[in-house]
Amino acid sequence: MSARHTETMAATAARDWTTNQALPLWEGAGRDPHGGFYEKLTLQGRPETGAVRRLRVQARQMYVYCHADMLGWRPGGAEVAARALDRLLAITGPDAGGEGWPHLLTPDGGVHDPRRDLYDHAFMLLALAWLHRAGDTRALTLAEQTFAFVERRLAHPAGGWREGDPDTAPRRQNPHMHMFEAMMALHAATGDDRWLQPARRILNLFRTRFLEPQTATLREYFTDDWLLAHGASGRLVEPGHHMEWVWLLRVFEQETAENCGSFSDALYEYALSAGADPATGFLFDAVDAEAGPLRRSRRLWPQTELVKAHYARALTGRPGALAAGRAALAALKAHYLDPAHPGGWIDMFDENALPAVADIPASTFYHLFCAIAYAHEADATLAGKPG
Repeated sequence: MSARHTETMAATAARDWTTNQALPLWEGAGRDPHGGFYEKLTLQGRPETGAVRRLRVQARQMYVYCHADMLGWRPGGAEVAARALDRLLAITGPDAGGEGWPHLLTPDGGVHDPRRDLYDHAFMLLALAWLHRAGDTRALTLAEQTFAFVERRLAHPAGGWREGDPDTAPRRQNPHMHMFEAMMALHAATGDDRWLQPARRILNLFRTRFLEPQTATLREYFTDDWLLAHGASGRLVEPGHHMEWVWLLRVFEQETAENCGSFSDALYEYALSAGADPATGFLFDAVDAEAGPLRRSRRLWPQTELVKAHYARALTGRPGALAAGRAALAALKAHYLDPAHPGGWIDMFDENALPAVADIPASTFYHLFCAIAYAHEADATLAGKPG
């Protein structure tokens, strides 16, 4: 059996893991009796019922189950997501969109932290886009109200949005990256070009602020007026975010027919050359733009973004990218999924390649599902083409 055939089988196995193990686990043990999602499971697959819940986890899981339903991977998944939205609205009240969504929830159905966080709102918008695609009649109005809140309360005079209300420092590219993702999801869900206007504003920030031109590196932390943060934080590079932008730029190209290939190439090449462990091919968690690897630990989510980036480049015709994507997905499954409780994952390995986890965080399912679904779609598109 050829290596390529083995890799293709592994990609199919990742989809089967999603449908047969992960989706049933998080719909069952991962949900409370009211339809809300638990923040995490134990390593044995039991819910951590006392953990405070992040809004972003509720939103990410809603996205997963809507997308799974639309793919035919989990019939009824949209109803699972809709029930989670019901629970969220019961906690926050019917005006949650227009007044923003709270950052943290209590395990018993209250608000633990009322702060309005930009990163959270990006994921609520993503979830609402997919709920709308799945036929939820509330979702588009809630998305419009939510984005109006972001524009009204979080807009920053130097461009982009504040970190939250109340605001915090430093400013970060990460929540803006996910707002970019959400805007494109809303465009795909509605066909309405108004959602591309804020996406282009974010893309301009990426080009002029986030991407450091001398090194072609994506920076993470900034001052209030979008200058690089001082010291080590200003030099910090996350290879996983490099790869996430490679994928997002490809999605933008597909939504707009505008070419972003030069930026994608630079991000991709840097992450592979400076951000990957040459012994394993896995991405490091963090790199110093001047000094090299900063944290040699390797969380799961950067590896999912590596898979997506390889497939995104394969879709543009890059030689070898399809084989690289299939191999990365096979390695991810072998190292992070197979040794874990069925439907769960090992979320992090330390610099000695030993598991460094105490639980299975629900937040990672978004990354995994998105990567496996994207690989499935890209494999179908590229079937029969050279890898």
